[in-house]
Amino acid sequence: MSGWRPGDKRPDSASMLRVDQAGEYGATRIYAGQLAVLRPNCPEAKLVSRMAAQEQRHLARFDKLVAERGVRPTALQPLWNVAGFALGAATALISEKAALACTDAIETEIDRHYSRQLDDLADDDPELSADIADFRADELEHRDIAREAGATGAIGYPVLTAAIRAGCRVAIELSKRI
Repeated sequence: MSGWRPGDKRPDSASMLRVDQAGEYGATRIYAGQLAVLRPNCPEAKLVSRMAAQEQRHLARFDKLVAERGVRPTALQPLWNVAGFALGAATALISEKAALACTDAIETEIDRHYSRQLDDLADDDPELSADIADFRADELEHRDIAREAGATGAIGYPVLTAAIRAGCRVAIELSKRI
């Protein structure tokens, strides 16, 4: 039985799907931008390639749920296409460690986002909750891999990650609504 009681606000699964699909799309574009700049055989490019493949799996799942449930995707997808690629390319142009710092920042924010969604959903939507929990574990792994590979050694790490995290929070809020 759900923790929902009459008068409580029900979780908005459609909004969650819209923002999660947009976020996974953005992640694939960030990694595409990084891979366009990083040297193909550098260790960071190999890590990014593996993470990008997982993000593609997440996106495919959310695309399927959006279609099955008739959820309107965000109208901001063209913006996330360009912004994601630009963020990925820009961080990779700064350095390999800056590209990893980008992953660290994004995945830290996504962990917070997915945790909140899981709390909000409780047991109201077991299918969506299971997917979010699974993907959250992957995102935490990506964050940890980035840190282990040197993300925190990026020049300007605190400022860079704070700026990326703030941008991620704005993108989440916009994608929920638009």
